[in-house]
Amino acid sequence: MELTLKIVDADGAVLASSAGRDETFLVYRQSYREGDRVVVEVSEPGHVFLSLDGATQPGLVYMKECAYSLAVPFGDKRKPYSPNAFRGDIHRLSARSTRPDEIIHRRNLALNPWDDHANRTLFPHARANVETRGEAVFAARNAIDGEKANDDHGFWPYTSWGINRDPHAALTVEFGRLVRIDEIVFYLRADFPHDSWWEKASVTFSNGKTSCFPLVKSGVAQAFPIEPCIVEWVELHGLIKAEDASPYPALTQIEIWGIEAPGAGDQDVPVAVERDSGSAHGRLKTSVPVSVRLDDAETDRR
Repeated sequence: MELTLKIVDADGAVLASSAGRDETFLVYRQSYREGDRVVVEVSEPGHVFLSLDGATQPGLVYMKECAYSLAVPFGDKRKPYSPNAFRGDIHRLSARSTRPDEIIHRRNLALNPWDDHANRTLFPHARANVETRGEAVFAARNAIDGEKANDDHGFWPYTSWGINRDPHAALTVEFGRLVRIDEIVFYLRADFPHDSWWEKASVTFSNGKTSCFPLVKSGVAQAFPIEPCIVEWVELHGLIKAEDASPYPALTQIEIWGIEAPGAGDQDVPVAVERDSGSAHGRLKTSVPVSVRLDDAETDRR
């Protein structure tokens, strides 16, 4: 895979670039200006490891198309990132294609530190029908950014998806190709007593089925094994708030564990023959929820 990294200004002029076969690095020795964009180009769709800023964790992501562009965040849009991210006058970016053995393993398929509202090519991608006051620190992308600290809110690293008190709030995670999933993990925001929590949540899968999950007042990971299924997206909805004084339930992180579906995405992905069914240490273990047909799901999902 041929990889190219670019810094492009508001007028489209290329300020810096690097290219390489299977791996490339770009060191940009200037301060970013408003309107600058980070551009990633690949010769073919596939999985890549991206590190677009030294202060943010790298991510294994899937590029469905051959170009991705991220606007360098300024102002309110910078709040979901580390205070050190995109600042200063020297920046190190890198991109690397993956080997087949690196993507065969079971992993959190919902992780993407580089997701953005405008993103349509770099997966996974999160979108929602509501975000608290339209603020970046409560955006849908925060639910898949990998930041799990959840005993506060409103600034990094306490990013979350805020629902603006809307009982019809829904969050969709798109994978950009078919994947085989077997577990869903919720990290509720737990800035108690400021925060409330949900006692139940529903997830509808792109195959038309819906599962309901009982949740508790806790900041630890609440993990639910599910019947393995092949999907292209999942939608979180039917969020039933607990009866308490706070009007502010929120989601810090959702993890969706599984493997690449055979024949989806990269053509050279081998088929995994085993599944690690154990939950991570420290998770709140739960029983398998009952799957129901789509037309039996809660009527308040929209």
